[in-house]
Formats: sequence, C-alpha cells, structure tokens
Amino acid sequence: MKPIWIVDDDQSIRFVLEKALLREDLPTRSFTNTREVLAALEQAADDEQLAPQVLVSDIRMPGGSGLDLLDKIKAMHPGLPVIIMTAFSDLDSAVSAFQGGAFEYLPKPFDLPRAVELIRRAVDESQREEVAEERMVAAPEMLGQAPAMQDVFRAIGRLSQSNVTVLITGESGSGKELVARALHKHSPRANGPFVAINTAAIPKDLLESELFGHERGAFTGAQTMRRGRFEQAEGGTLFLDEIGDMPFDLQTRLLRVLSDGHFYRVGGHNSVKANVRVIAATHQDLEQRVKLGGFREDLFHRLNVIRLRLPALRERGEDVPALTRHFLQVSARQLGVEPKRISDAALARLAAFNFPGNVRQLENICHWLTVMAPAQLIEAKDLPPEVMMAGGTAVDAHAAGEAPATVSSVAAAHPPAPSLPTAAGEAMPSAHVHAEPVEAHAPAAVASTGNWEGGLEAEAQALLAAGRTDVWDVLSRRFESRLILTALANTRGRRIEAAQKLGIGRNTITRKIQELGIE
Repeated sequence: MKPIWIVDDDQSIRFVLEKALLREDLPTRSFTNTREVLAALEQAADDEQLAPQVLVSDIRMPGGSGLDLLDKIKAMHPGLPVIIMTAFSDLDSAVSAFQGGAFEYLPKPFDLPRAVELIRRAVDESQREEVAEERMVAAPEMLGQAPAMQDVFRAIGRLSQSNVTVLITGESGSGKELVARALHKHSPRANGPFVAINTAAIPKDLLESELFGHERGAFTGAQTMRRGRFEQAEGGTLFLDEIGDMPFDLQTRLLRVLSDGHFYRVGGHNSVKANVRVIAATHQDLEQRVKLGGFREDLFHRLNVIRLRLPALRERGEDVPALTRHFLQVSARQLGVEPKRISDAALARLAAFNFPGNVRQLENICHWLTVMAPAQLIEAKDLPPEVMMAGGTAVDAHAAGEAPATVSSVAAAHPPAPSLPTAAGEAMPSAHVHAEPVEAHAPAAVASTGNWEGGLEAEAQALLAAGRTDVWDVLSRRFESRLILTALANTRGRRIEAAQKLGIGRNTITRKIQELGIE
C-alpha cells in the first residue's frame, strides 16, 4: 500500500500521527513544508508507488499554506484525498478547504482515534476510487453489468452489421436514445449522420414539415425550400423517439417511406429517395395502441422487425453504483469542479430507490448532488428529498440521522399515518404538515389494498370507528399536502413549475403551502 503523507511544521503533530498510523499498519512519510511535498510529487510522477495514498496537511505553515498546496495537488492528482488540519477553526477556512476539493476538515486539537478513523476512511475511499477510475477508463458509451443490460449489449453486437429497422421499447428515461446511438455507431452507417426527432415534442401541424421538409410557398411562411429530417439523415440513421404519439395521418406517410423508400416534401411534386435506416422508440404498449385504433397495425409490423426492450433502472439495481459514479464524474466535468465521492451508505440508499424516472432521474440527482452536497464525500443525509422520503417514512429517516429538510418539527415528533399506495402500487410518504397528527390505524388493511382509493377508504373507516368528527378535514389536508410535496420534490422546490404541473395557479399553491404548514 502507498504511504500516508503528513505535512506539518510541528514536529510533535507529525510524531503523534506517525505512531498512531503505524499501529494501524498504515505506512507514513512526513514533510515539514509545501516545497518538500511538491518536490516529492515530481519524483513520484515516474513511479506511482511513490505517490501518496492520502495526504494530511496543516493549513498554515512557513513557506506556503495548506490551501495553496491543496490547489496544486488537485491539479496534479485530482483523485487524491486531502485532509486539511488547522488550529484556526473558523468558517472561512472550512469553506476554503471544501471549495478547494478537500476530503475532510480536521480542527486542532483533534481526538487521535477520530483522526485515525478519518484517515482510514480516506484510504478506503482512495482505493475504491482507484478501482472506479480503472473501470471508467474503459467505460463504453453505455454502462451495465445487470443480465438484462448484457442482453441489450449482445443484441447491439448482433445487429452491428445490419441495416434492419429496430423498435426500442422501455420506460421514459431508461436510455432509449443511447441504445439508438450505439446501434448507429456500430453499424455500416456509422460515418453517416445520426438525426433524432421526438415526435411527441413537435406540434402536429409542424411535424410533417419537420420529417419530410417543404417546398417554397407550400404554406404561409414557407419562404424557402427546407430539407426535412429524412433528407438530413441521408446515408445515416433517423431516430424517431416516442413513435407511439405520432398523429395517425402521418403514420400513413411514414409507412410509405418504410415500404418503398420514397417520399414527397410538403407541397412538392417530385419524389425524393430516402437512403435512411429508421430506429423507432416508445414507452407505450403499441399492441394496445393498435387494438384501440390509435396506431396503424401495418406500420407497427414494419417497425417491429427487431424489438429491443430496455429494462427500467429498478430492474438493474446492481448498476446504480457504477452509473452514479459515472454521472458524478460527468457533472463535475460539465461544471468545471472537482468530482465528488459517494459513501457506501448513500449508494445503498440510492440502490434501494425505485427511480420512476429511470436513468435520467439518476443523472439529474447526480447533477443536483454535485451542486448541493455540502462536502466532497456525499453521505446518505445529503441525498435529495425524493430519495430520502421513499423506502419508508420520513420519521424513519429522521431517526437514522438522515432527515431531509422537508420534515417539520411536528411531523418528527409524532408517528405518521401509514403511507397510501399510489395507483402504480408505489407507496407515497406521509405528508409533513403542521396539523394535528393522525394515529397510525390499521396498517395491515392499507398494506393489503391494491390501490390508493382502498387505502383512503381504510383510513376513513379507522378514523370514523375511533369516533373522530374531523375526518373530512384531516384526510383532505393530507391528500393536498401529499400532492403538493410530490410536485415540489419533482420540480426541486420550484413552486410555479409545481403549480403548473398540478394544474393550479401559483397563488393557489402559495396559499395552500401556508394553510397546510408545509415546510
């Protein structure tokens, strides 16, 4: 194992730490100033085994500060955990240390066992990050060790030399466009363009022109001829996302292109040849759409030559740690900051989360953590509210020391009523409001109910049986609170956006938040 480097001009501090770490079988190397450290790092550039595993540095020393040393080390060895020690236990020093990418901040005088435990934790993190970085170097454009993802990778490999039409199915946010790009990248058309269009995001009146282009004067505002996505993708791949939402009349035109490879621009009279491979994707059940008359059966069979089903993230929980570390690295690069590390407890909490938004939601959470997590090491308590409030009540999280900021003092002081299942079967956490707490009645009845209406009925029956005369007020407040809290968690606390998603006015949501005492 590589040594722990100790940098301090105080000989007694170096001596105490050296002896304590040697008792833990942790090798050490000591320095008295920053110049010695930088010189040693230059020597270690040619031999990785001479480099430190962890660096522990004082913040104020003759010849250069620990913060200056931290900046230089992070430029040379961005993954090296650095612990900053200081006798000046002020907020500015702590903030500066963390902004500079320090692993942890250790005020003097420190408790020796705590200091050793902190260094041991930094060693474990360093070794884990080394393994993660080795994996990241060879990481493909898609990550996944789960059997379901390995099946997808094998299918991409089998289709690598084919131009056949592919239909990708899977829930929203599961990465369907990534699969489409991989199919293109490993196909004979890899040197051609990859053009993507979300058919659900473009108004019906514009979608035809977007796909097939238009001639000059085809409609009001058509001042020039415009090439559509089919022509833009000439010689390459056209990815039609959310194909299940395509208007019925446009489905007929798409079928014609897939059948004979020709189409007409809007307002045009000359046939245009389409040399394009089509990959389509949808989160909908197209067979059911066909039965309901919303999707052409002949187009479905044209698209459904090869079908790839992309698993939801909850079906591949073993991939969450690798994906989380990958997205934290990506977020850090995008924001130009030091990548944050994540503890095993936080990873376990994420792996247990249901991820209704799939991989896209995990990516957004990692962006949020890169900005909002207070330290370089992300702990379970740093996770966003939607993760903390899932997998049990918020009171459970509070008891474990992981309460999100949305838990009110009243809610933390009283056991909440059982969670009501949603229509999809996922339990929503109890709302936290400054209202009279409701005792937890008949949890077995709620747990056995298959829908939230049944859970509501069980709650009402329990309260009525208890002789309560405020059942309407209690349950309606809980219902409104749950809706608002869920919407606020979905929008990261943005009230106006939450009101829009709920279909209410911004004044209404503000008034309700005040009336219900939601924090």
